[in-house]
Formats: sequence, C-alpha cells, structure tokens
Amino acid sequence: MNDRSALRPRLLAVLGAALLLTSCSSAGGDDHRTTDGRASHWEKDMGAPEASAFMKVAVPESATEVKGAVQINPQEDIYLLSFVTDEKTAVRVAEDLRPEKPLRARNQDLPSPTELFGHLGLAEPQSEKGVRWAGVCPPCVGDSRRSEVQWIEIHVLALGTDRTRVYVQAF
Repeated sequence: MNDRSALRPRLLAVLGAALLLTSCSSAGGDDHRTTDGRASHWEKDMGAPEASAFMKVAVPESATEVKGAVQINPQEDIYLLSFVTDEKTAVRVAEDLRPEKPLRARNQDLPSPTELFGHLGLAEPQSEKGVRWAGVCPPCVGDSRRSEVQWIEIHVLALGTDRTRVYVQAF
C-alpha cells in the first residue's frame, strides 16, 4: 500500500465530518435558516422506516426502542436510526456496512457538532463512555446497495445484560 492510498480513509473521514458539520442545523430549534433563506428542519412524516430504507440497514425483528428521523437540509439530508438489540446482532449490522476497520473506540473524545440524536430523546453517542464506532463511504468501498449514501457511521453502546444500543447516521 502506498502512502497516498493509506491517507484515503482518513481523508474521506475528515471530508465526511466536514460535510456533516456544514449541513447540520444547530441544536437550538427545529428550523435553522441559511444566509440565503433556506431552512433546515426535521421532517415530521419521516422516521425509522424512511431512515432504514435510505441507509439500506434492516432493523432486526427482535429490536426494541426503534427510533428514526430525517433532517432536511439545504445541502445534504441527514438520516438517523437507533434501536436496541443483542451484541452479536449489533456487530453484524456494523459489519454489513463494510467499513475498512471494525468497530473501535475513538482515539479521542470528539464533541458532537450538533444535537442530532437528542431529537430522538437519546444522548449523543460520542458522549457515551465505552461507545465503539465505524464509518464508511459506501461508494468508496464499492457498496452498490448504498450508492445514494455518501457517508454512514455506526455507534454501538453496550447497555448491559446483552442489550446494545445501535446508533446509525447517514447522509
């Protein structure tokens, strides 16, 4: 592997984070206007089924506490999905995203740029101790199932007694 190909995953992660930061609304309200008058808002008629369909992530039949939302933005819409399942299933969901690296702890505690999962009544996954994550650019890894998805990341948090909360967000 040459130096250029080794930098590609990092560059894609930074680009994905930058796009997410520029497309998200602030936590203060449901409607955020850009300088040209366009607004970001949470779509009232879109939830877990729509987020799951966009991401091509099947919610396990045994999952509980299934929640989802879609934030409509001037640049990129953000799709959120969360559910509770067992650890093995959570890991299978993560592996199905085809990340270049398996679930892992972040190298540093990154502050959440916005309160996305707070809209679903959940703490932001980055703020939770012991959370593991993986991220992927589906077109970059040849995942034709998710050709419409530019970036997808998953956070997995063990809740105890073989219960694990899965957070997935995509744009």
